[in-house]
Amino acid sequence: MQQQKWLVTGVSTGLGRAFAQAALAAGHTVVGTVRSEEDLRAFEELRPGSAHGRVLDVTDADAVSRVITEVEQTVGPLDVVIANAGYGLEGTFEETPLAEVRRQFEVNVFGAVATLQAALPHMRRRRRGHLMAVTSMGGLMAVPGMSAYCGSKFALEGILEALGKEVAQFGIHVTAIEPGSFRTDWAGRSMTRAERSVDDYDELFVPIREARRKASGNQLGNPAKAGDAVVHIASVDRPPAHLVLGSDALRLVTAARTAVDEDIRAWEPLSRTTDFAEGAQL
Repeated sequence: MQQQKWLVTGVSTGLGRAFAQAALAAGHTVVGTVRSEEDLRAFEELRPGSAHGRVLDVTDADAVSRVITEVEQTVGPLDVVIANAGYGLEGTFEETPLAEVRRQFEVNVFGAVATLQAALPHMRRRRRGHLMAVTSMGGLMAVPGMSAYCGSKFALEGILEALGKEVAQFGIHVTAIEPGSFRTDWAGRSMTRAERSVDDYDELFVPIREARRKASGNQLGNPAKAGDAVVHIASVDRPPAHLVLGSDALRLVTAARTAVDEDIRAWEPLSRTTDFAEGAQL
């Protein structure tokens, strides 16, 4: 396998750490962004000389641009960039403060966009590269109690799909990574939870919140295997636009997309009634 230079945001823990470790194990050079000097040192100790840490807040677009420009100049041209940094926000739609929804989008959507936009010009000039972002199975299906999170991931899915069609002409690949439930801290200490305020949602939401807490640390997905899967698609000539990870994600995403298809078919006659009878005027 040809040695590559990677940049992965959010490598302190979780899937970001797993992606970085798998790439390092495969012999690649990895720049990983973290939020503290302590995490930076811990990351670089994974493989001195190949693991390079950078302290970065992905919501600071100017800082993102500066870091990627500096990395291109000092570490070398980036072959793979993964916008992984993000977090989960749990809460019913009505109970989630608008400020929390904005923060969710600021990190999960605009942080990823800033990362990919900063890397893209360099890849475009070289006419090669692979841009990825971690969305979620929650970017292709939605569950109650995660409206803001799923909304942010649906938004990122749309951006990535359009981006892929724009940059294919330059030899640049774009992949949305859509994990299911993996054994990380995502549903534990990393999860932000909106305070409860409306009793009417108790019957629906209390069991959901409790089940997620109990499942944390016992999820089906193996982060190391997710890392291996991502390293693999970075090495193939025709990587996927969508990479669903985990059997739970496959099951839930398939069911959700089937439901959408059924709605489209059921209401097709009504959908067709909205055209002008004489057709488009060209």
